[in-house]
Amino acid sequence: MALDFTLPPIHDNADGSWGPSTSTLPAQFKDIPYAPFSKSDKINRIADWHDASQDPSAGGRPARQGYAAGSRRPGREAYGASEGTVFGFVHDEDEKSFSLVDSGARASTRGKTPIRGGRTIRGAAPTRGIRGGRGTGAPRGGFGGRGGRGGGRGGYSDWNKPQRTRDSSVTISPDWEALEEIDFTRLGKLNLNVDEPEDIATYGTVQAYDKAFDRVNTRNEKPLEILDRVRYNTSTSDDPIINQLAEKKAAQIFATDSILAVLMTAPRSVNSWDIIFERRGDQVFLDKRESGPFDYITVNENASDPPIDSDDATNINTAGSLSLEATYINQNFSSQVISPSSKAYTPKPNPFYSPDVETEPLASTLYKYRKFDLSVDEEETFDLIVRTEADAYVGKKDVLVTVKALNEFDPRSQGGAGKPLDWRKNLDTQKGAIVASEMKNNSAKLARWTVQSVLVGAEQMKMGYISRANPRDAQRHVIVGVQSFKPLDFARQMNVSLANGWGIVRTIADLVLKQPEGKYVLVKDPNAPQVKLYKVPDDAFDAGAEEDIEEEQMEE
Repeated sequence: MALDFTLPPIHDNADGSWGPSTSTLPAQFKDIPYAPFSKSDKINRIADWHDASQDPSAGGRPARQGYAAGSRRPGREAYGASEGTVFGFVHDEDEKSFSLVDSGARASTRGKTPIRGGRTIRGAAPTRGIRGGRGTGAPRGGFGGRGGRGGGRGGYSDWNKPQRTRDSSVTISPDWEALEEIDFTRLGKLNLNVDEPEDIATYGTVQAYDKAFDRVNTRNEKPLEILDRVRYNTSTSDDPIINQLAEKKAAQIFATDSILAVLMTAPRSVNSWDIIFERRGDQVFLDKRESGPFDYITVNENASDPPIDSDDATNINTAGSLSLEATYINQNFSSQVISPSSKAYTPKPNPFYSPDVETEPLASTLYKYRKFDLSVDEEETFDLIVRTEADAYVGKKDVLVTVKALNEFDPRSQGGAGKPLDWRKNLDTQKGAIVASEMKNNSAKLARWTVQSVLVGAEQMKMGYISRANPRDAQRHVIVGVQSFKPLDFARQMNVSLANGWGIVRTIADLVLKQPEGKYVLVKDPNAPQVKLYKVPDDAFDAGAEEDIEEEQMEE
């Protein structure tokens, strides 16, 4: 007996696409995107006659070895593999409020040097160190280390220290317009070869260097003397000689050697700094702020554990206190090494000195205004005039030297760079190791000094080693050694590229010249390896404007 067969209803999709039409879709499934149930489901082509495992012409070879049963093979894709995020919820607005703390795998701490002591880093999470398995507030034996006296190997390593939050050198006002943001990686790839400069004018008074200081050593140390000498750190726009040259259209860019050196060695910077760019017509002036970072010298800026600031007024080893101490040492040392009986060389009088106002004698300083050609091709004219400074001369008056000083403080304090060699004991026998340590911990400072020496055309750079007479006393110091370097050789030793520095200067100058006339500020980000260029109001750094900004921030 034949069975009756009833054909089920067929829902034809009028638009010709695959799947049921929206008119015939059950109400409970409307507005729900379709996704496969499982990624393990497979999708094949309809009527696939080319399956190698079933093709008789291929000899009926089985599937390729190495693929387990049910696993995906080449030519057969997982059904719904690209639909895994159909129902994923995306936080469109809340996504930026989250920050990644640590996504990396925790590396082994074996063999790492733990942080010693129970110090708290300001602006970051506190850390507790471990020493020999007996830490401050930490369990005996450290983290996974062996217990017992001297048996601990665990502890926080240098790479696991909390990130220090630094303050910007200048307050970023809300009305400043951010124009450019350049990271140090891009700056490090710039290059521009510059020929020998042209001497425009020479001013000031310079005396001879006292060669007796070259014989100072740890067995024949000398106390650092306090000498009142008048020194000037006048900014570019306040320099009367530069203003005269600018009126004559002698160059497109004007700067001082201290400002230019910071810009040329920017990728080595850790601390924040800021440079004011003022465009007047087709000329740009690079200026510093009064009492800004250019008036002080940093200490251990590039160290793995640099000095920090503190509210404790009695702490002489904070970053601010050490910076003042280093500045004080450099000024006195450069005056002390001058031979008092030497003949003074004065090509033209000091343009900043006023005998009616000043009572102390002038410090030995020679100002050379030099022009550098930063043009890219022969048809272009792009000159830079910089005011450079030399501290003394050796032998002949045209053999100039610069005088700088490195200072040693309490190595056991925060920022003491671990356990460095004691200068008063090891400088004569292990000077190379001490110099290498200073190159590491003060890379930015030494690079700037080197560039300044090259800019002025100095034959030598005299480096003094100044140590505290007592590690707990920041007032009394002794000179334990003096070393001479040739600036170009020292630059190669430190891997300081002058071509890269000139490339940075030309690039930043071009960015400013593309903008309309006005005032701009280039700021080194305090917590990232990058610089930012801002457009600021013309009165941004007037005394009254800065006070208004501080009052507004205090009210907020």
